[in-house]
Amino acid sequence: MGNTTAANELEEAARRYAGEAIRLDSQGARGMAIQMYQNAISTLIKLAQIYPEYQLNKLYLDRAGKYQDRVNALRSTNGGFPLDSQSEPRGAPLNNGQRTGSQGMVESLKATYDELIMKEKPNVSWDEVVGLDFAKKAIRECIVFPAERPDLFPLGWPRGILLYGAPGCGKTLLAAATAAEIDADFITVDAASIMSKWLGEAEANVARLFNSARRMLSENGGAVIIFIDELDSLLGSRTQEIGGEVRVRNQFLKEIDGIEDKGKNLTLYVIGATNKPWSLDWPFLRRFQKRIHVPLPDHEARKDMLKQYSAPLRLDGSVKWDELTRLTDGYAGSDIRDICQGVQLRVVSELFESGKALEKESLPREISFVDFKEVLKSRRPSVSPEMLKAYTSWSENYKAL
Repeated sequence: MGNTTAANELEEAARRYAGEAIRLDSQGARGMAIQMYQNAISTLIKLAQIYPEYQLNKLYLDRAGKYQDRVNALRSTNGGFPLDSQSEPRGAPLNNGQRTGSQGMVESLKATYDELIMKEKPNVSWDEVVGLDFAKKAIRECIVFPAERPDLFPLGWPRGILLYGAPGCGKTLLAAATAAEIDADFITVDAASIMSKWLGEAEANVARLFNSARRMLSENGGAVIIFIDELDSLLGSRTQEIGGEVRVRNQFLKEIDGIEDKGKNLTLYVIGATNKPWSLDWPFLRRFQKRIHVPLPDHEARKDMLKQYSAPLRLDGSVKWDELTRLTDGYAGSDIRDICQGVQLRVVSELFESGKALEKESLPREISFVDFKEVLKSRRPSVSPEMLKAYTSWSENYKAL
């Protein structure tokens, strides 16, 4: 408890110093801004030294480096001599005629909410999500069907959905297609970015995220989906937690509980995606009533993907789709796209190397089955058998369709 309290105090002190430095910097008080930046830097370094195994140390030191860069920039505006901040009027011009606290440089030091999210209405159809029929069925049951006939769900419906599985298998595409299916506002969040934009902002940004979603819901009607990628970065288990991480996780827990408490007909959903479901703590895991494994594509899905990604390419008649599908067993959807891109690069490179690429209307030769086999020789699956076993094992204990 004592260690945690001391770390919280250091963390809070760094936040105060940095906030004051940015404020002074924006006002043109270079000398005082430099002093506050230096205080923030020394506090962050002290925190990292006292708790060398702390998960956020890399982020703290990265932030300290950015403050040092700003200190160097401020000093260079006065020829490297010390500044008397008291004698410098607010917003005083620099030697080059520009004002201190250049908006771009100062703003880059802040953790702004708008940097962390993207709001959109996706234009993705279910047909673009190749395979994954059981995953699509599970999502339809808890999101699409209630949106179309809420009167058929007197007990309400799940609002927390976890998509887990190997990278490149379509989790993000699946979430976007769901939003498009019900014409929902879609808010995309990178959980790792929330944590990396630390220094008093991560916790507030989680609150702003959910407040923004509620506001969109009340103003626009319809439905809102919050999609959080790399969920384990935000809610994963930690062997050592201090200050910021704890507060961010607690804020998320508070917000997602608030969604459940607002009534059975609320059309605000949280879809989380993770490649490491085993990293999630159970108190957070149970907030996601639906836990859906997004696996590697099966035989038919791989064949459809190969044909879909190869459609814009010029192929000869030698390509054997069934054989090619067999050869790509164990490959993720993103791997298959990369393979098709690889054969494209192969024939285009030949055209350039022949010196004919700049000739008007010159085209690469048609792609053959041999081209695919050659590309496969140098491209192995991105998902290991051990990782697949880990997903299967976790699913046996925690899946909830």
